Parts: sequence; structure tokens; C-alpha cells
Amino acid sequence: MGDSNEAGAEAPPAKAGARGGLRLLSPGEPEEPSAQAGCWCSTGSSAHAGSPLCAHQGSALLLGGSEVKSRAVVKYSSAPPRAAFARLEEKTDLKLPPANWLRESAKLGPAGTTILGNSKKSKPFSSFGMAYDFIDSVGNDVDVVSDSENIKKLLKIPYSKSHVSMAVHRVGRTLLLDELDIQELFMRSSQTGDWTWLKEFYQRLIDQKWQRKKKSKEHWYQKAILSKFLYYSINGDGAAQPVPSAAEQQESRSDQTSGSDGAAWPAPFEMPSSVSEDPIASSQGREPLEPSYIVGHVASAAREQNLTPLFNDGESSQGLKNDFVRNILWTFEDIHMLVGSNMPIFGGGRYPAVSLRLRDNNKPINVLTGIDCWLDNLICNVPELVMCFHVNGIVQKYEMIKTEEIPNLENSNFSTKVIKDIAQNILSFLKSNCTKEGHTYWLFKASGSDIVKLYDLTTLCEETEDKYQNPFTMPVAVLLYKVACNMMMKKNQNKKHYGTIRTLLLNCVKLLDKSRHPQIIASANYMLSELFQLDEPKKEESSESPFNENSDESYSEEEEEMGDSDENGSHSTGSDPPDDSKAVAIIKSVGELSVPEKYKSIHQIRPSCAFPVCHDTEERCRLVLSYVLEGLKSVDSSMKKESDLPAADPSTPIPLKYEDESARGGPEGLEKQMALFLDKMGSLQKGNYSSQSGMIPGSWQHKMKLQLILKSSKAYYVLSDAAMSLQKYGRALRYIKLALQSHDTYCCLCTNMLSEVLLFLSQYLTLCGDIQLMLAQNANNRAAYLEEFHYQTKEDQEILHSLHRESSCQGFAWATDLSTDLESQLSVSCKCYEAAHEILQFSDLKSQNTEHYVQVLKRMGNVRNEIGVFYMNQAAALQSERLVSKNVSAAEQQLWKKSFACFEKGIHNFESIGDATNAALLLCNTGRLMRICAQAHCGAGDEFKREFSPEEGLYYNKAVDYYLKALRSLGTRDRHPAVWDSVNWELSTTYFTMATLQQDYAPLSRKAQEQIEKEVSEAMMKSLKHCDVDSASARQPLCQYRAATVHHRLASMYHSCLRNQVGDEHLRKQHRALADLHYSKAVKLFQVLKDTPCELLRVQLERVAFAEFQMTGQNSNVGKLKTLSGALDIMVRTKHAFQLIRKELVEELDQAKSAASSPAAEAAPSLSREEVLRLLSIFESRLSFLLLQSIKLLSPGRRRASNNVEEDLALRANKQIYSQLLRATADRNTSLVERIDVLVHLLDQLAQGSAVQ
Repeated sequence: MGDSNEAGAEAPPAKAGARGGLRLLSPGEPEEPSAQAGCWCSTGSSAHAGSPLCAHQGSALLLGGSEVKSRAVVKYSSAPPRAAFARLEEKTDLKLPPANWLRESAKLGPAGTTILGNSKKSKPFSSFGMAYDFIDSVGNDVDVVSDSENIKKLLKIPYSKSHVSMAVHRVGRTLLLDELDIQELFMRSSQTGDWTWLKEFYQRLIDQKWQRKKKSKEHWYQKAILSKFLYYSINGDGAAQPVPSAAEQQESRSDQTSGSDGAAWPAPFEMPSSVSEDPIASSQGREPLEPSYIVGHVASAAREQNLTPLFNDGESSQGLKNDFVRNILWTFEDIHMLVGSNMPIFGGGRYPAVSLRLRDNNKPINVLTGIDCWLDNLICNVPELVMCFHVNGIVQKYEMIKTEEIPNLENSNFSTKVIKDIAQNILSFLKSNCTKEGHTYWLFKASGSDIVKLYDLTTLCEETEDKYQNPFTMPVAVLLYKVACNMMMKKNQNKKHYGTIRTLLLNCVKLLDKSRHPQIIASANYMLSELFQLDEPKKEESSESPFNENSDESYSEEEEEMGDSDENGSHSTGSDPPDDSKAVAIIKSVGELSVPEKYKSIHQIRPSCAFPVCHDTEERCRLVLSYVLEGLKSVDSSMKKESDLPAADPSTPIPLKYEDESARGGPEGLEKQMALFLDKMGSLQKGNYSSQSGMIPGSWQHKMKLQLILKSSKAYYVLSDAAMSLQKYGRALRYIKLALQSHDTYCCLCTNMLSEVLLFLSQYLTLCGDIQLMLAQNANNRAAYLEEFHYQTKEDQEILHSLHRESSCQGFAWATDLSTDLESQLSVSCKCYEAAHEILQFSDLKSQNTEHYVQVLKRMGNVRNEIGVFYMNQAAALQSERLVSKNVSAAEQQLWKKSFACFEKGIHNFESIGDATNAALLLCNTGRLMRICAQAHCGAGDEFKREFSPEEGLYYNKAVDYYLKALRSLGTRDRHPAVWDSVNWELSTTYFTMATLQQDYAPLSRKAQEQIEKEVSEAMMKSLKHCDVDSASARQPLCQYRAATVHHRLASMYHSCLRNQVGDEHLRKQHRALADLHYSKAVKLFQVLKDTPCELLRVQLERVAFAEFQMTGQNSNVGKLKTLSGALDIMVRTKHAFQLIRKELVEELDQAKSAASSPAAEAAPSLSREEVLRLLSIFESRLSFLLLQSIKLLSPGRRRASNNVEEDLALRANKQIYSQLLRATADRNTSLVERIDVLVHLLDQLAQGSAVQ
């Protein structure tokens, strides 16, 4: 039966169809066509059997003086267009069958016998058939799903002495009600032995003398004349037709009785031998179905997600068909019910929708009949009832009754408000006590009794030897599964229902036998794993999180159950008879059901079903893996080749393959494994299939195992990523190994590799590369990482065992081994990134996943930089260990080539994605490599005969080129100031080193002195250009020192040129000016620095020497005296340097004293005392020489006669200072600090008393 959800057409009020409350129709009155004929059904001639009917929406009906809200929407109808009923002539004998009796008619369609009520008895699983067809309504929107006959029977409980026996099942907030025919069950029990436990329980606690009660002849007589009456009513001419032969009548009668009361009860589904005993199945010539195919259309629930379809659409199932002519969504007050009805509805002419009833005129209409008629009309939204009265089968008269008048009929008076209270109380009672999903409850009231009892048959059944004796087990499990599937389709919109879905699936799995239903169990476990979103970041636990919202629709047995007592006494108490101890709950008197809101307090309380809150990623993934493992076990157990495979003990760890690095051949071996991997990737594109277990492609095992394995790989990937963030790199490598082993198995099973799965593989390999890189960078904790890597849980072992059934799982062994060699780890990391990149190239995923593609290239560039630096450091180490020789070793050159190749590839990676900053860093590292190559060539030859070689110049110039490329790559400093400053510093250092080497080891054998001086000057000036002394940064003191040193060296070079140069006076003046300029700049920069007093003193002494050299070339005393005065002034300005030196010496003495008192204290780096002593001696000698020369030039014999008082004073002061200096230098016992103090004192006197102008 199809599922038709259609918008209902608005129907007129129920009272619009009748012109009077009670009207007598005279026999033979003609029926005139009426304009109202299309008012109740707009389908017209287009309606046909099996097609949906126009939905009816009923407005609120004012019934019995009080308002009762009722609304009915026809969700589906297989009835043909309504036929006008034919009024029978008075005195028509209903005992005589009409000619069309039990025969098909164009007016009736193929479902004619059902429409006319000849199959009144419900089938055992009728509610399940409806639930399967309207799966959207089950669990959320609908309170009750049942046959209309069951609904009426429940609402008539306080008025009727008849027995009530119904099976109740809970799915979410929905209750499924089905008739539980005890007589039919126990008759079957006597024949087959099924249900013996229930029969014994029934006889022991309820009816000890049970025996089957046969229906009376009166019962069959009334059914027969009702059937004939309805057939007469559609037989156009209204007259009796020739009667069929006796044989035909007997055959028809037997067919009727078997169809009406012979609704066979299926045996338990787990007993195939008894399946064929179903008379309905046998009469239709169907073959017995396998137990696993009972679920019917489960596949339809999975079509909008990647769930493996379990069953083919169209497969029928025993007793689970929706055989109702109409499925109606009936809202009665606040109760929403999905009701199945076969009530015949007639229309046309003056009466667009009426129901027909046959009544014995000798018997007055009682309350039960009135309630029955009233509820039928409400459920089907029929406004009027036509009652035909007969006496002994002879038609007497017709009466027309409005639906709202039925509660007020004579002898059939009842309160609609009471019926409403009964409905609400029964629903509340059932919902409060039928709390366990998957359990079968039995609502029972004995004939003539006022006590209603509720039993849990599942609990009673589990006490027997075979808990699967309950025939409801399979239908309930399948319904739970289908409802969960339906919710899963909308999971993104309804995350608040995750708790409900999980409960439904857990209860479904709990009901089924793993060995008998592996397919459903595997699928249910897969859906359970799908509930946990592995690709989403964990949200903070707040009220907005859907996982923290409670779902009041269902709950699991594992949840804490509510108390079983209430103030209304609806449950069994100690005062009840001991026989009631098995009952879950008891209604002590049916009169309680008529009390308004008797059970409302219970109805409002529903247990909660919260989705489990996982406090961390590992807990969430472990839950997913537990479900995946159960699913894999179900799939593996269902495969026929299980016995052919070697048995493995899940408790025994699977040995991890260990391979010596020397055997693998290091990076060379990796190259071969990478080639094999790429070949395999190419074969995957062609869809090669290579399962070891022989699983058939396309089978449900194949599809389900693919999904489960893919899910396990995702879970292990997330676990690995989480361990990575916690810096548990050994654990992270173990998890990514399992993820890649899962993916390797998936590749072996997959016949058509999806691009999404290839993207996953690229992500796995990228993470594996990250882990190997971090292991390489954290070699100190290798022992701890090894321990983490080799640990295995039992769950992981069992999953790996299932994977080994299909694949060797060695496809990615090259990527997941934990090596102890740094080079190997870096190489593996690089190969992982390369493989990830190749996969993106294979499948053209880079255009669709640009962000991931960029990340892969960045990582590849980064690891190539790491490998390049590794080889470069190794080369530097070899260079430092190498003895002085003329030739560079071949090993060094090989390392240079490897390093250079890695840097070049890395630069290409970064440039391809426009990452200028990282490209600049790699260019900078390449420049550093060139400098190391240059340094390797500087050690050749004797130190004294050494010259700056051409090879050194070549490599230094290459280094300069790479640094300049790095600056061009960055463009401006604003792009990345730190990198820009670093590259500038390295470039400045390169120029400075090159200039220094050329200056110290001048290649005079190859170049002229002037050319060398020019090259040194140019290199020094370029070094200054790239040395930023103004910007405030951590490197600023270094830049200032570098600039000061450059100026000092340039000044020294020009000073040396001036000393050695002969001839060109213009060039001499130029050199003199340049030397003086650079000395001045050097002094200024050294004065800014507080920790370079020796350098400052050395520059000042050189300036004094420069002045002395100038003085030797002067002839006049005035000129000499002026130069001498300038030299003494320089001497005076060295006071600042001596003060800094004295301060450091005093601090050094204090530290020495404190170190003597506490030996553990570490001494800070100190000045070089030898350097200080040497500079101090030179200073004393130069000061002494300058003072002596000053005294000579100022003495009266050397100057012209004049009365220059200032010169006299200067002469006197200089003599005094010179005398003190001589005495101080003559004392050999004076300490270094004391000598400095004397010099500072003398410099103060010189600054005050010098009269040299």
C-alpha cells in the first residue's frame, strides 16, 4: 500500500448533510441527484482502488450538549468512488442472497469484500502494517496506531462486560495496539506447541478451566444477513436475484467464514517449519519467506543517506500488510491516532456520505451500539447514519440519524465528555506503564470483570527456554529499525532526536538474535556509529547543544526507570490478590476511566532519553568503534567462508611487523615502496577488486562492510588527530596506522573508488606526515613513543582481525613504521606528503579542495626545508671534524647536493601556492648552505700563506644572490617584518664576512692591492646598507656593533693605505678624510654600546696613532702642536671607556668573592684581562709619548719668545701629569683597577689643566 500524504480538502460541518434529527424514509422513495454529491469527496471518476482519497478535515462537533473536538484526515484510501446505496423495498427477505453476493463489481473495485465489511476481524499485526506505511508519523506525531475496532473496544470498556485482549507496543511516544486473540493463540498452541508458556500462565493466573468457546449459530446468522444486506444495498434495482446453487452458497459461506474469523496468527518468525501453516499465505500460493525478509520495505528509509539498503522494495511479509481500505489520521481532543477502517461508506444523490447499519426491530438500540455508530462516523468523518430495521430478516423501515444526534437517542444515551475522559485516561494509563520499547505488553480484561490488567509478555517470555518465542519480536524490531532510519534521514534538521534514534536502535539490536539476523544488526550498529559526528569539533556543553536536550519520546531499559506508584492507585499494591503480582499495572475498576483526568498526572510524566554526552574526542570515537566492531562481527558471522579462514584468537595481539632500517635501505627503499603505492592508486582508478575472503561484490555483506570499514578509518583518524594535539605522538602514529590499514582494506574491497574516499586518504597521509615529522623533532622521548605505539586494545585487535580477513593491511606499512633514525623519519614524512599530493593530482581533487591542497603543499615545503637543514647541519658537522686539507670530501659534496635539492623543491612548493614568506625563508636557508660551502673551501693551505680563494668568492656571491631573491620575494618589509629583518641581517653578515676575509686574507697573488681595497670597501658599504641600526628591535645592538666594526675596519684600511701610499696627494687626502670619518662613526657607535669598552679603547688608540702619523709629516711647530693637542683630546675622551672597564672589573671581583663563599654560584662572562692589560700598556706608552712631545714643543727653547701665560700653564700641568704617569708606571705592584684609577685621575687633570689651543 502506498503512502500518500495529501492536504485535506475542507469538509462541511457534520450537521450540513441532514435536514432533521431523526427522519423516516418511506420505502421506494426516489433518490434525486443533488448538488451536494461532490461536497464530501472531490475525486469523482478519477478515484480508483489503491489510490489516495480526498482527505476530510472535520471541524469541531457539538455533541451531546458539550463540545468534543474531532478532526479526521484520510491519509490513504483504496476505495472506489462512493456508490449510492439502494433502498430496499419493504418486506425484502435478507435471508435470500442477492445475485452479486460475494462477487466482484465495477462499483466496488477489487477490494469490494473488504469495503462491505466481510473481513471485519483485524489481522494480528495490522498496526505494524500501517506503521510501516506511515513511518513519518510513528514515534513523534501520533499517539496511537490501531484498527478502529480496537479503538472502539477500548472506549467501550466501562460500558461493556465483554473481554478485552490487546497487545501494546511502544515506539517513541507512539503506542501500537493489536488484538491478541487468546482463543486463536491457544488453539494454535495445542497444534504446534507454540505459546505454551502463555497458555500455562493464562491458566495459572487468570482462567484455570480455559477451553475454546465456539461461536453460536446466531452469530453466524447475523453476519450472513448483514453481508447480504450490504450487497443488496449496492445492487441497482433493489430486488432479490436468483439464488446461487447450494454448492456455490456453501463455498461462498465457507470462504466468508474463513475470511472473517480465520485471520491466522503467525507462528514465531524464528521457526521456518511453521511459517507455511499460515492459511492466508497458503491460499495465496506464496512460498515461505526467510525470517530475515520479514521487514519488508526497510530500504526505503535509507535512500536519503549512505545507509546500505537491507531489503529489496516490494518484498511482502507475513501478516505485516496494511489491508485497511482507509488509513485516517484522527485527532480526538488532544489525542492523535492513526486509524485503519474498513467501514463501508455510501454516497451520491441527496446523501453525499452516509454509513449503513442493520438492526433487529425487536431489539432497542443500546449504548454500545450507539457508541459504536458514533465513533465509526467520527473516525470516518461521516455526518449521517442510515439505520435499516428488520424483523427475522424481513426489511421494515429506514431511519436517517445525524452523527451529532446519536448520543441522544432513546435507550442509547451517553455523554461524549465521558467518552473523551475515557480516551484520555486509557492513553495516560498505557503511556505511563508501557515504557519499555521493544517489549510486548498485554492489556487484558476478563469477560464480566471490572478489573483491567497490564502484563509485560516480553519479561514473561524471557523466563522460558526460548526468549524468541514471542512472535511480536521481529515486527517490533523491524519497526524500531524503520523509525530510526526515517529519523536518520532528517538527522541534520533534528539533532535533538539523536537520543531517541539511539534508543530505538539499541532496543532493536537487543531484540534480535545475532546469529539469525546479522543484516539488521550490522545496519543498526552502523547507524549507531553514524549518530556521532566525527568531523565536527566538540561543542561546549550548553543548553544550545542538541546532545544535551532530553527527548521525552522513548527511553532505553538501561535508563533509570520511574517509580511504580501513584496517588490514584492504578498499579498493583499489597492489598491486591497475590495472583496479580505478575501484572505491571492494574485498573481496579473500569469506572475509574470515566473520572476526568484520573490518570493525567501520570500522562504528563515521561522518562527522559538523553543522548550520551562524550566528554572528549577519544570517548566519542571509542563508542563509534564499539558499534563498528559489532557490525563487523555480524557481517563476518554471516559469510559462508568463515570456516575456510584460519582462526585467530582475538585476545592474542597481532604482531606488529618490524623491519630493520638497514634492510629497508633507507630513503632508497622508500622510493620503491612509493612507486608500488602509486601503481596501486592507478589500479584503484580502474576499479580492481581483490578481497581475500571471496566476498561477492554488491552483496549486502560487501556494501555494509565497506561502510563500516570506512567509518572505522574515520574514527581512528580523529583519534590520531586528538592524540597529535595532546603531543602523544606514539599513540597518534598507532591510530593513524589503524586508519590506513582500514583504508587499505577498503581499497581492496572497493570496486569504484569515490573521490570523497580518496580525499580521506589524502588527509590520513597528511596527518601521518605530521606525526612522523613531530617524532623526528622530539627524539628525546622516543622510548615513551615506542611504548605508546606498541600498545593495543582488545577492540583494536578484533577490528584488525576483521580487516585481515579481506586484506594483508600492508599497503601503507612504509608510512606507519616507527623508525629510530632521524633521516628515515623525515624521509617518511616527506613521502607521506608527496603521496597525499599525488592522490589529489590523480583524482583532480585539488580544484575542489583548494584549502587542503594548499596545506599539503605547505607541509611538503616545510618538511623539505627540515630535510635540507638536516643535511646542511650534517655537512657542517663533517666540516668541523675534518682536518685541514686541500680537498673537500665527497661525503660533504653529496650532503650539499641533497640539501640543495630539498631546498629547491621546497621553494617550488611555496612559490606554487604564492607563499612568499616561506619561500623567502627557504631562499635564506639556501644562502646559508652556500656560505657553508664557501667556509669548506677556506681551510685549505697554510694559515700564514692563505688567500681568499675563488671558490669562496663564488659561493659567497651565490649566497648573496639567494638572499637578494628572498628580499625580492618578500617585496617590502611590511609583508613580514621579522623575516625581512632576518634576511637583511644574513645578507649583511655575508657581505661583512666576504669583505673581512678579503681584507684579512687578501688574494694578492691574483689581484692588485687597489682592486682588493675597492672590493672590500664596496662589500663593507653593502653590509652597512643592509644593517639597520635605527629600528628598535632585539637585533639592534648587534646591528650597531656590526656597523661600528665595519666603520672601524674601513678606517683601519684607509689608515693603512695612507701609511703605505706614496705619490698621488689627492688620493692621500681622500684616504685621510675617509679614515677620519669612519673612525669618528665607529667611536660614536661604540659609545652607544655599553658592553664594548675594549673595542672603543682600541679605536681611540688607532685614532691617536693616526694623529701621530699625521704629525710626523708636519714641519712647523704650530702644526705639530695643533695635531698633538687633538691627539691629547682623544686621550681625554677615552675616560668613558676606562670607566666602563673599571666597572666590569669591580663586578668581576665581587662575583669572585661571592663564588668563593658559595661555590654553586655561576660566574658571568668576564672581560679578557690580557686584552685590557695590553690596551692599558699601549695607552700608557702613547700618553707618555704625547705628554713628552707636548712638553718639548711648549718648552721656551722650541717656541718663539712671547709671554703666553696659557702655554706656560699647560707646560707646567703637562710636566706634572707626565711626572705622575712615570711614577705610576714604574710601580710594578699596582693592581689593574688601581692603574685604571690613576689614568682616570690623570685624564681629569689633563682635561682641566691643558692649555693647548
